[in-house]
Amino acid sequence: MSGRPVPPDAPARPRSDRPAGPAMALAAASEHYLRGEPIEMSALAAELGVGRATLYRWVGSRERLLGAVLAEMTERTYRVAARGVGGAGAERIIKVLDRFMRAVVDAEPLKAFTERETRLFIRLATMPGTIEDRAAELLTGELQAEIDRGELSIALPTRTLAQAIVRVADSFMYAHYLGGNRPEIDQALEVIELLLRPCGESSGPPER
Repeated sequence: MSGRPVPPDAPARPRSDRPAGPAMALAAASEHYLRGEPIEMSALAAELGVGRATLYRWVGSRERLLGAVLAEMTERTYRVAARGVGGAGAERIIKVLDRFMRAVVDAEPLKAFTERETRLFIRLATMPGTIEDRAAELLTGELQAEIDRGELSIALPTRTLAQAIVRVADSFMYAHYLGGNRPEIDQALEVIELLLRPCGESSGPPER
């Protein structure tokens, strides 16, 4: 073994190269996640030079910390996916979501995490909470930008539509964790396209 766990009442000795407090814990946990490593609270407290009690006071619980890490990764992935995407209106939104969803399901750190803790991931990713809130916030911004440019007209409040799209995307994107055989991204995009279509607009006769 290399080193000892820090007891709960040990004095804090935060590393000087990290921001202090909750941000330090999130940064360290994110590094472990990106390397495909488990995030264990005792080991993380020892790494940060603080007691377990201090770490839990910073982050609330292991589940809340993991939710914050996954929300952070959601935002990073989304911003990369949105970079340089052309088009306007619903077309642009669909392109961004296509790139984003495929990047998520192909992400090696996420694969490593879900292999270890599939049920926890599904609970964190598909129930209302930090991850959904972050995704809905990002998509609300994208939708509102297209509305402000006059490129998109929707029948629902922007935040409501964003939440609906996020939930649709999650249910199809994580289908393989919910009993399906594989992610169903193309199907998700078809449904999202319908949600983005202005009321009364028809896409033509159904295919046969």
